[in-house]
Amino acid sequence: MSNRILIRDLTLRDGQQSLFATRMTQGQVDRVLPLYREAGFYAMEVWGGAVPDSIMRYLNENPWERLEKIRAAIGDVSKLTALSRGRNLFGYNPYPDDVIDGFNRNAIRSGISIMRIFDALNDTANIGSTIKSVKENGGLADCAVCYTVDPYFSKFKKLKALLQAKPLNTRIFTDEYYLNIALKLEAMGADMVSIKDMAGLIPPVRAGRLVRLLKKNLKIPLDFHTHCTPGYGLASTLMAIVNGADVVDTNIMSFSGGPAATSYEIIQLFCDKMGIETGVNREAVVKIDAVLREIRHELSEYDTSKVFPREFDISKDKLPRDIDNLFELAIAYAKADKEEDLLTACSAIERYFNFPEPDEKVKEAEVPGGMYTNMLAQLKQLKLEKLLPRTLELIPSVRMDAGCPPLVTPTSQIVGAQAVNCAIDESRGNPLYTTKSIQFVNLVKGIYGKTPMAIDPEFRYRIAGVKEETPYDTRFYKRQENHVFHEYGEVKLAADEKEELLLELFPSVANEFLKRRVEQKYLDEIHRVEEQKRAKFEAEKREYEKLSPEEKQQRLLDGLYHYSWSSDENGSLGHS
Repeated sequence: MSNRILIRDLTLRDGQQSLFATRMTQGQVDRVLPLYREAGFYAMEVWGGAVPDSIMRYLNENPWERLEKIRAAIGDVSKLTALSRGRNLFGYNPYPDDVIDGFNRNAIRSGISIMRIFDALNDTANIGSTIKSVKENGGLADCAVCYTVDPYFSKFKKLKALLQAKPLNTRIFTDEYYLNIALKLEAMGADMVSIKDMAGLIPPVRAGRLVRLLKKNLKIPLDFHTHCTPGYGLASTLMAIVNGADVVDTNIMSFSGGPAATSYEIIQLFCDKMGIETGVNREAVVKIDAVLREIRHELSEYDTSKVFPREFDISKDKLPRDIDNLFELAIAYAKADKEEDLLTACSAIERYFNFPEPDEKVKEAEVPGGMYTNMLAQLKQLKLEKLLPRTLELIPSVRMDAGCPPLVTPTSQIVGAQAVNCAIDESRGNPLYTTKSIQFVNLVKGIYGKTPMAIDPEFRYRIAGVKEETPYDTRFYKRQENHVFHEYGEVKLAADEKEELLLELFPSVANEFLKRRVEQKYLDEIHRVEEQKRAKFEAEKREYEKLSPEEKQQRLLDGLYHYSWSSDENGSLGHS
């Protein structure tokens, strides 16, 4: 265990996305930026994920402008980081290399220092072009290994498969699996590797074991990223620190816990007790949290829990003795790999700080929280909530049929939606996979890349009409049309490369957003010209009123003016 650890703050991207549907406005972001500059985090995740889409869709704001304003405020104090799905960037379809390079080049020029790159299938072939592009443009490639769990089958299902001479493979995502991917990424040029556990499914002992294994075998820094949804987040982050992680991801207190990452303040308290330096200015963090608490009230309509953490001044407040003892016990349990005791101590600490209780349904189902809620919403819309238990039972089989993809966006949603379809098919007496989404077809076909397990060719033929894996061919990629508005003076929808990239990556959302901007710019120009005319009119009017009657008459005779002041209230003026 080192005496120093770096902190990546996720508040302005992952934090607000996990808790408040990515609804922070630019004005709200601006209020905390000077304080973040004082705080001095190693890195701040501020862009990527749902930010570009959401702020165009719901806030009518330009994603590039947001990034550039953050960079201007933070300067070189903290490295700004963004999230990218590798070849898929932000969407569901792969992009050609020129689009990938254009995105990375502009993101880095606009302020990104570290691009966290992941692939939903952990297919390193989908990450290579982004690593190359990021590094060539002067950024750091943070390559993520997506953590997921093996499919769970009941003892009855395992026995049944065994009797049918089709034993189920339930040892796919082993420690060696993750190590092999991490080593590949390092060989491909990764500047650092992250264990990325978006669903919060990694238990503490597994977290510690993986960190030890990767630190032993990698020559580059290791970051640990998890969430608190099922209740493992704090304990697993502590285990990562104890076992030598170089960087851990946290959120400021008021934007942490529940579906989000763990609290920086609690991690700082643990580090203090272990003599570990973070280099973060606590007084600045206290100020940030106070503003974030106000902003959380402002975002209340998007706040699903509305449970506010206890106010705690990390710079001066003292813990009650019993809670302080829990911190000491948690550290001892982490060092001894006593998982149950560690979880009990961390849960008590989180209760003291008034964080939401673990989501037991997500914990039992072993699926990401977003996947669970999406499946439930899909069934509720059809008034078929009673099928949820059967849907959960079908997830392992659907995953196995589809090559056992990790449960991370977008594959978690693809598998979840297909499990719902299968449950509905079964309830109607139809064979499974009678109903299938185009995304599931593409996943099985090979469009998204290579799955962790090989897909049965017969199943692929049944679902996608081909037996061989068929990767997406970017030669057939068709760029979005950059519409020309003749009525606005031959103005293009996307005015520059950055706007063209928005159009490529978010076609429908960016189309509407850019169209509104073109129309507003046209209206603003008309308004500007009218204001100029009015200002000139008022100036000439004032000049005219100063003239004597003879001068006024002479001006008219000289042809400088051909107007007369009318008797109407507007005093209309004509000018040649």
